[in-house]
Amino acid sequence: MSRLPSRPPPRRPGSVLRRPQTAPTLDTIAALAEDALTEIPPELRQLAEGVVIRVDDFPDDATIEEMELEGPFDLLGLYVGVPFGHADGATSRSEGDMIFLYRRPILDYWCETGEDLAHLVRHVLIHEIGHHFGLSDDDMEAIEDAS
Repeated sequence: MSRLPSRPPPRRPGSVLRRPQTAPTLDTIAALAEDALTEIPPELRQLAEGVVIRVDDFPDDATIEEMELEGPFDLLGLYVGVPFGHADGATSRSEGDMIFLYRRPILDYWCETGEDLAHLVRHVLIHEIGHHFGLSDDDMEAIEDAS
């Protein structure tokens, strides 16, 4: 689960923030996530094969309640599914697994921090995949630095 980070992801050298006249759409965020998947290390990408990426404006009410969030802007992304290593032998580990990216909280964070939007989406995606596979924050940071 990606709550608002305690610190923004580091800005890539030479990155330029170009804000469009209209807010990026669900499809734009989905395209950024698909692009981000091609940039992550092949080992991690292979582990996430078959996991569906879905972009919604906000987490649903049940998720907000279950996670005891203060509001819908408190969650940037969420991996839903059976944690790696906990699936029974009858089903594939990624069958039904899904990464949710929440557009409005991501855009809100983007506007507040000035972070490059593509980099921010990649950060949230890596974080969600990392949680699923039990990676530490240091591991995820190393993956981001390498990609």
